[in-house]
Amino acid sequence: MRRCTAALAAAILLLTPAAAQAAPQRQTYTNPVSASFADTFADPMVVRGDDGFWYAYGTTDPLREGEKVFHRIPTARSADLVSWTYVGDAFAEGQRPAFAAENAAFWAPDVRRIGDSAAKAASPHCKSQPQCWVMYVTVTETTGGPGRSAIGAATAPTPTGPWTFSDEPVVAPRPSGDGGWLWTFDPALLTTPDGRSYLYYGSYFGGIWVSELSADGLRVTGTATRVAIDNKFEGAYVVRRDGWYYLFASSANCCAGPTTGYSVSAGRSRDPRGPFTDRDGLRLDVSRAGGTPVVAPNGNKWVGTGHNGLITDLAGQDWLAYHAIDRADPYLDEPFGINERPMLLDRLDWIGGWPTVRAGAWASERPVAKPVTRTPLQDSFDTLSPRQWRVAEGKWAAVNGRLRGSGTLLARSPQRGDLRAEADLRGPAGLTIGSTTVRISGNSLAVGSRRTPLPAGFDATAWHHLVVDVRAGRLTATLDDTTVASGRTGGHGGRTVVGVTAATTAEVDNVSVGPPAEPVRRAAAVPEPGRMLAAYSDEFTGSALNPAWTFVRPDPAATVGGGALRWPVQNADLTGTSNSAGVLLRQAPRGSWIAETKLTLDLGEDSVRNFQQAGLIAYAGDDQFARLSAVAIWNTRQVEFGYEIPYAGTTSYGGTIVGTPGLTTAWLRLAHRVDEVNGEHEYRAGVSRDGRTWTWGGVWTLPADSNPRIGLIAHGGAEPAVTASFDYLRFRRW
Repeated sequence: MRRCTAALAAAILLLTPAAAQAAPQRQTYTNPVSASFADTFADPMVVRGDDGFWYAYGTTDPLREGEKVFHRIPTARSADLVSWTYVGDAFAEGQRPAFAAENAAFWAPDVRRIGDSAAKAASPHCKSQPQCWVMYVTVTETTGGPGRSAIGAATAPTPTGPWTFSDEPVVAPRPSGDGGWLWTFDPALLTTPDGRSYLYYGSYFGGIWVSELSADGLRVTGTATRVAIDNKFEGAYVVRRDGWYYLFASSANCCAGPTTGYSVSAGRSRDPRGPFTDRDGLRLDVSRAGGTPVVAPNGNKWVGTGHNGLITDLAGQDWLAYHAIDRADPYLDEPFGINERPMLLDRLDWIGGWPTVRAGAWASERPVAKPVTRTPLQDSFDTLSPRQWRVAEGKWAAVNGRLRGSGTLLARSPQRGDLRAEADLRGPAGLTIGSTTVRISGNSLAVGSRRTPLPAGFDATAWHHLVVDVRAGRLTATLDDTTVASGRTGGHGGRTVVGVTAATTAEVDNVSVGPPAEPVRRAAAVPEPGRMLAAYSDEFTGSALNPAWTFVRPDPAATVGGGALRWPVQNADLTGTSNSAGVLLRQAPRGSWIAETKLTLDLGEDSVRNFQQAGLIAYAGDDQFARLSAVAIWNTRQVEFGYEIPYAGTTSYGGTIVGTPGLTTAWLRLAHRVDEVNGEHEYRAGVSRDGRTWTWGGVWTLPADSNPRIGLIAHGGAEPAVTASFDYLRFRRW
């Protein structure tokens, strides 16, 4: 057994629940939330522990600039989700599962509380415990040869360990069929209302897959299903909401320094095995894969906004924990090397059935309202306060920091209006809301006299989490994020008495009651085109290019006729030192505007045609541009917003994925504005498949002292021969 490190033990002693409750409550916070203990904390996962604290886990990296020491799943602890303290590493140096190679690293942990007896029996630390924690983690190298990644599992009795690896992988290395090995990365657990557990895993080489898990959660069973296409998605995270399963997945390069375009998009399905489709009905597992944007670079300091977890505060507001890169400080030890990816936390809103960070404003860099982690009625039962509670029936006492007893315990202060109540329960216990009791009763969740069956094998002797929301007299109860029941309740004159109830002796902890969050229902504004700027636009109605155009590296194959510019895709490029492609440019208007083109480009389907593309460009030079194009990236067809800038004596190139091109046609937009504070040129990318419905993606910036022109490109590869056709380039005020 591995003992807790000295640092971990000291932190646990210092961070007692009493100390947490005594700490002052800040009303705002500023990203990154990991700054107090780490310069980088990639692939974050956040859970709430049995002790009422929140715990965050990150990928294996040094924590501080210049440190050079790799922390094997660093762990941090917080009482309010925004002030974090490092409490140690999950694994000691040299600790690894039997199947891991000596040089294995551990990436992208996924940590969950489990209560099933079969799962607990699988761990020597959990057999006699009322709760157990499991960590699924990427093991980058396994025995038998290089490149053979796998998903491993470790279990522990507490969120801080001690963690013990299972000797066999949950998902073993998977051959690709061509002599290589699929990337078996980024695990994420989902438990469905019927009690089944599923694990999502995979990355760009192979795509994202889902497999059902064995009863103990330590083996995949049955046939795996691919839910997201390869070469576009990784970093899966799945949640159930309103009968839908939402797959969050990250796209683009995670680690391109100041040009990292990593971002998160989502699809949903009624079945945990998919198919997942986006807001426009596009599947995520096909060549022209969809994906509704959740967060992407927005033009402020943060780029590379991706690889998320999800946490819900005590008011019921969801929050996205994810990493990002400060474009002014992109590497842990400059220049180059490990990308510095601290943890950010931002509000996650659900608008029209779809998730988006801060209503579509995306990553915050200035102070914003913090999560609700303190409520008017809140108790972790270090003692049983007669000023806060009265025993209405039975006998109750605080024992070892938990409430123990049977009968009914009522709060002395009624709650006004709508409310949200939460509690951790062990045994036949529940919450009383006004005249309605919600509790675990045998193999069901009872709301008054109504009963909702619990999953087969439900273990009432383990700890479970109950949430009860009351809005306008309508009650919704959720147990362990899976079992949902509903009913009616009532108070007296708008005042509701809340209490704890148990049919026989049970334990209760971490009770909180307070007003529920008011959901955000209106999305942030997106660019809308205004009046036409005819002097800057071109309908290509003549037989030659308008003199307003300038050609960098002229291509005589580009011709105008029949109301279109036709340009055979060149075997050339602009990235790195190549700088061989032609760029057709014209002067942009001043101020805020939207440039649009209609592009016809037949890139086929599924086949590899790297990296044929065509589209719009904001061009300040061969090494300083933002390029929006429909592009073939291996077997996929995507709309990429690429970005290149000079950096540290060379160039840095990255891209963010905006959306999906049509079968042969895509409408592309660049919306430009000048930042009022720093004078930078900001360009936001948009794409449409029909010219009417638009998806708006990320933002790239060009320097204030530059004079970017706007134009068209068609390059990336000559085979097979294909011609890009542009119907127009139109500018409109924004």
